[in-house]
Amino acid sequence: MKKILMGKIADKLIDVNLKMRRGEKLLIVTEPDKISIAETIAASAYRKDIEPVITIMMPREFDSNEPPKIIAEAMKASDAFLSVVGKSITHTNAVKKATENGSRGIVLTQFTEDMMIHGGMECDFEKQAPLCKKVASMLANSKKVHLTTPLGTDLTFSAEGRRGNSLYCIVEPGEFSTAPTIEANVSPIEGTAQGKIVADASVPYIGIGLLEEPIEFEVIDGFIVDIKGGYQAKMLSDNFKSMNDPNVYNIAELGIGLNPNCSFVGLMLEDEGVYGSVHIGIGTSVNLGGTLKAACHYDAIMTGATVIADGVTILKDGKIAF
Repeated sequence: MKKILMGKIADKLIDVNLKMRRGEKLLIVTEPDKISIAETIAASAYRKDIEPVITIMMPREFDSNEPPKIIAEAMKASDAFLSVVGKSITHTNAVKKATENGSRGIVLTQFTEDMMIHGGMECDFEKQAPLCKKVASMLANSKKVHLTTPLGTDLTFSAEGRRGNSLYCIVEPGEFSTAPTIEANVSPIEGTAQGKIVADASVPYIGIGLLEEPIEFEVIDGFIVDIKGGYQAKMLSDNFKSMNDPNVYNIAELGIGLNPNCSFVGLMLEDEGVYGSVHIGIGTSVNLGGTLKAACHYDAIMTGATVIADGVTILKDGKIAF
């Protein structure tokens, strides 16, 4: 019965998000505990005369670890790909090279069977697309972006010359998007971010999820130099240290969530899409227009934020300001 209910979202992924056509080849990258979701999507593709190929890999050790080379090559050869995994492969060279080769992709990180029935995937993605594109255009090429929150976030950076990314869950050849998060984001110029970040909502990685108390990050010259808070802050700090990679502290992204159907549940792509939330991406930035590749990419999510780009207020206290 549950697979029947999941079939509606599976059809939506094929028809709306990927806009697949009869005769195309779909690669589904998954892990053993996500196989029921992968099979449901494959069944939907098969019914529509789209050839599905399911590849099963061992879960990556950390988010942003590369998939096996054989899967990366298959992604490049596909017309479209879906990543149905627990550990994210979004910020990997495999995704970057697949889209550069003309494939299009949707990533469904930390997806559950329930997310295939209700929640963010119920959004009217086409309706939200114009707003997402508008916010991305306002972030793009900004000489100064200023982020503040009532809990003490006060961060500035330059995105001059950087593109704005509009991820609204619908892709054309050469593009990828997360789902169900709808977000507009930009990658700061390396070394320009300065100030303090206070995440109060979620860090949906390495088992942290919804925050029991805020995590504070001190940022100097584009990199985090100190992390404060309770046991969840220590979990994150210890994880960063274990990477032995200075680039994991890079301020890689500012993203604004724009999906009115998302809610905070402790899972990555629901939390990051919550309407009016802001997340700061930390680590890898190459897939977003930056230049750094790190051992991971994590997001720290906050509420009630105000975002001003070159003097224009985009978000005011967690609400769109235009």
